[in-house]
Amino acid sequence: MNLLTVENLAKSYGERILFEQVSLSINEGDKIGLIGVNGTGKTTFLEVLTGREPADAGKIILNSGVRLEYLSQTPEFAEQATVLEQVFQGDSPAMQAIRDYELVLGQVQAQPDNTELQARLIRLSQQMDATHAWQLESDAKTILTKLGIVDFATNISELSGGQRKRVALAAALIQPAELLILDEPTNHIDNDMVAWLEQYLHSYNGALLMITHDRYFLDRVANRIIEIDRGKLYGYSGNYGDFLLLKAEREEQQESSERKRQNLLRNELAWIRRGAQARSTKQKARIERFEELSSQKTTAPVGKLEIEAGATRLGRKIIELDRIHFGYAETELIRNFSYNLLKNDRLGIVGPNGSGKSTLLNLIAGRLSPVLGSVEIGQTVKIGFFSQESSEMDESLRVIEYIREEANYITTLDGTDISASQMLERFLFSPQVQWLPIAKLSGGERRRLFLLRILMGAPNVLLLDEPTNDLDVQTLTVLEDYLDDFPGAVVVVSHDRYFLDRVVDKLFAFEGDGVVAQYVGGYTDYQEKKAQQASLLEGKSAKPAADKPAEIPQARSLRKFSFNEQREYDMIEAVIAGVEAELQAVAAEIDTAGADFSLLQQLTARQAELNLKLEGLMERWAYLEELAEAIRQQNKLD
Repeated sequence: MNLLTVENLAKSYGERILFEQVSLSINEGDKIGLIGVNGTGKTTFLEVLTGREPADAGKIILNSGVRLEYLSQTPEFAEQATVLEQVFQGDSPAMQAIRDYELVLGQVQAQPDNTELQARLIRLSQQMDATHAWQLESDAKTILTKLGIVDFATNISELSGGQRKRVALAAALIQPAELLILDEPTNHIDNDMVAWLEQYLHSYNGALLMITHDRYFLDRVANRIIEIDRGKLYGYSGNYGDFLLLKAEREEQQESSERKRQNLLRNELAWIRRGAQARSTKQKARIERFEELSSQKTTAPVGKLEIEAGATRLGRKIIELDRIHFGYAETELIRNFSYNLLKNDRLGIVGPNGSGKSTLLNLIAGRLSPVLGSVEIGQTVKIGFFSQESSEMDESLRVIEYIREEANYITTLDGTDISASQMLERFLFSPQVQWLPIAKLSGGERRRLFLLRILMGAPNVLLLDEPTNDLDVQTLTVLEDYLDDFPGAVVVVSHDRYFLDRVVDKLFAFEGDGVVAQYVGGYTDYQEKKAQQASLLEGKSAKPAADKPAEIPQARSLRKFSFNEQREYDMIEAVIAGVEAELQAVAAEIDTAGADFSLLQQLTARQAELNLKLEGLMERWAYLEELAEAIRQQNKLD
């Protein structure tokens, strides 16, 4: 059965066309993921479908009797309502019955001898039976509990932003609807909640249309993908994995069609130019064909978002956390945690909401001080902190001005200088968009711009707090590729399981009572290890274990510096600094050499020689630093 039909829908803001001539049909059983680069109009498309934004053209036909429920990115709340009252907002008889019953129940509890109230409560109980509202109320409380909301009588005004979003999600899930539309439902919920929501929506009886960047979520829930790409809507059958294959095929076909069009255009152009005498006898149809080919819009794939790695060199000491404790009032978030950050670390931080993940990141960054213990940050460390909020943006600034405040250019690993404007283009900000005020950007575009500003600062330690929130899938994919080659340490707080599997090789997991446990591997490895631990605990015999013979400790080889290695380790940073200074001097000479080509040839040869020498020194320094860290860890065990 068809639920909703869209015909030739169009929407634009000024000269910026978001989508045009878009048609779509949503049927029973559809579970559709909507994807596209930030700023292409995904959220606006949902707002138009649900009637919150007017369309410029086209029709939206919702079949008679079809109920639609929508979770927006900015849901509205009744500040003085309780959690349950907010969840039970709605016009259905069941929702009204629950609200009335909860109200009278509270009055009866306050006035237990009031027979009139008791009689009214009995009538409302019968109404609850008739509308099947008892099950609905039970489901609502279950869903709220799964989403980490356990005090149902709390006023909305007392909740944090993340808690409010989860209440709004619960309200959307509990409302009776044939079509459920969700905008970024996995934001503000932790990994366990995402896994639960994934299972819930997988077995959801109604149709589903959702925007999400969570690729595991799309792969396991969606059976259709629709993509907004340069104002057009493309549909794909299957989940996210199927989408990747089908999109590649579509773009290959488009490229082939464009190549054929260009070949035809060249042939027709050559024919047109054969001469004035020939032109007078040319066929009118052929000239019209040339004009038609010339006027056709190209369908070349959108430019690939590319990020060039650039970073400041790290010294011997990076960030050392020594037996730190942190908490608020009587709540201990972090207890006796130690770790020395290494140059090539790729660390993930996971745990329930409110457990202390962002707090640990702020301690690492030096934004918070531990109650006990110490955090030491090396002198050469330059931290890039990608926080959950980018509220420090001055919305009156133009896009390019915001980036130039940080740097006019970035130097890549191969020594190439890339200007702020060029980097903005690589981040899919066209020259026209670069001169727009930030106020005119979408939320996702602002996040992408905020990320670029951080990278323009050439940090050598990246701290990322929920980087996947509000970033589109394409940006995330390229960010992951960038982190592969990033010449520094990366620490990330994220609930995105795919991102963690793709990026990190070690996890810090908050396990309650201030305990932060360490696990090797990505998020899937962590889940498997936790499952194994739970299985061992369940299967553990109650009988005391038989006495075992004492194991003979094995002799272990002690790692240490040789005399020459110790001397080299003590001096190598000074040697590196000397080579870098000489490179700067050579670069200055090249700038002033002018047209003296003989001198330029000598200087560029010397520059190449120094670059090779510096590369070898950096590799040697990395080896010695890793050996030094192994020795430090060994000494701690001793």
